[in-house]
Amino acid sequence: MNVTDVINPANGAVFTTVPSLGLEETDAAIERARTAFGEWRRVAPGDRARLLRRFAAVVEDHFEELALLEVRNAGHTIGNARWEAGNVRDVLNYYAGAPERLSGRQIPVPGGLDVTFHEPLGVVGIIVPWNFPMPIAGWGFVPALAAGNTVVLKPAELTPLTAIRLAELALEAGLPENVFQVLPGKGSVVGQRFVTHPAVRKVCFTGSTAVGKSIMAGCADQVKRVTLELGGKSANIVFADADLSAAAAAAPGAVFDNAGQDCCARSRLLVEASVFDRFLALFQENVAKFRTSDPSSEESDMGPLISAGQRATVAGYVGGADVAFQGTAPSGDGFWFPPTVLLARSADDPHWREEIFGPVVSVLPFRDEAEAIRLANDTEYGLSGSIWTRDVGRALRVSRSVETGALSVNSNSSVRYWTPFGGMKQSGLGRELGPDALLSFTDVKNVFISMGE
Repeated sequence: MNVTDVINPANGAVFTTVPSLGLEETDAAIERARTAFGEWRRVAPGDRARLLRRFAAVVEDHFEELALLEVRNAGHTIGNARWEAGNVRDVLNYYAGAPERLSGRQIPVPGGLDVTFHEPLGVVGIIVPWNFPMPIAGWGFVPALAAGNTVVLKPAELTPLTAIRLAELALEAGLPENVFQVLPGKGSVVGQRFVTHPAVRKVCFTGSTAVGKSIMAGCADQVKRVTLELGGKSANIVFADADLSAAAAAAPGAVFDNAGQDCCARSRLLVEASVFDRFLALFQENVAKFRTSDPSSEESDMGPLISAGQRATVAGYVGGADVAFQGTAPSGDGFWFPPTVLLARSADDPHWREEIFGPVVSVLPFRDEAEAIRLANDTEYGLSGSIWTRDVGRALRVSRSVETGALSVNSNSSVRYWTPFGGMKQSGLGRELGPDALLSFTDVKNVFISMGE
């Protein structure tokens, strides 16, 4: 069997290898999942709920282990990695309440009784990216399992370790064998087989818009369901009446968290012209305080980029651009890049329009509310964003006008496991998390029972 090297991005060194499955192994795993589905769907809702709660407890018992594994494999800061392990635990606990509440409806009809059922789909294929390997895996496999499906999950080649460990912990928690399988390997082999194999009835993909389009096109051949969470180029809009100090203090984390490798990163910073210079001065002070260092350190705000290739891509956008100021980053081994603030000459600059996926933010002034909305919407993406203002009416007007799936006012948060998450336009299709995500892993069946003469 082929293997893939796993590299620590903080020092560029290989520290382990994992198997890279081929087509035959992938087909065999899908077949095992199809066989397991028949039994798993018949597990009583209360028993399925208890297994998910037990899984959450086992994740909690291995909380620090999972976090440290993510620090080493993905270069995430220890603070972020602990949040991510906790998010998997919390998502498991949240959807553990779902099996016993997955109720249909009774619809009034003449001549009988009409009821609906939410039936599980079967085998669900989940393709996870390298930027947030743990939580994004959980957002897919947990509601799928809660709804009665079996899951095959392909982690990113660069960051497979926490997903592999979660599959081991699922067995330790008592989930039946083959209900949740992790299949490391190439996207062109394992991921593509999820798309083409007829037993896989839904594909959940998080990643680039270009790859998402190809997956959607492939799934169309079998009328296969898809959930897509794709790219982003989110706007952070700061109005003159905002608490500028608070907005400037929050702005570095909004774009540099996880070294900017976040589809929700507020990488377009729009500032009202009348306070542009004042805000930029405050922003510079806060960027200077943002600590890029060894991700295992409790003091680190930002770790390295995931790979040398990603670092080269990010550097390509900065070279030749108008750099307003930069933070600091370690030198030497590892895929480090400093937090960087660029001044956009116009809304046509590549660094303003394209998703860089690195610690780079582009700044542009706007004149009024109408121009802020126009600039925010002038993108093919629509995933997240922020609005900073003290005017409640403006907050509501702009929130309704900006074309994006998740917005925060006077905050930069995008994700809560109990609220819906997903994008508009080319940022994706469908919603993850929240009370309704479970339903996307089911089909509605309608049953009419005649009362006779």
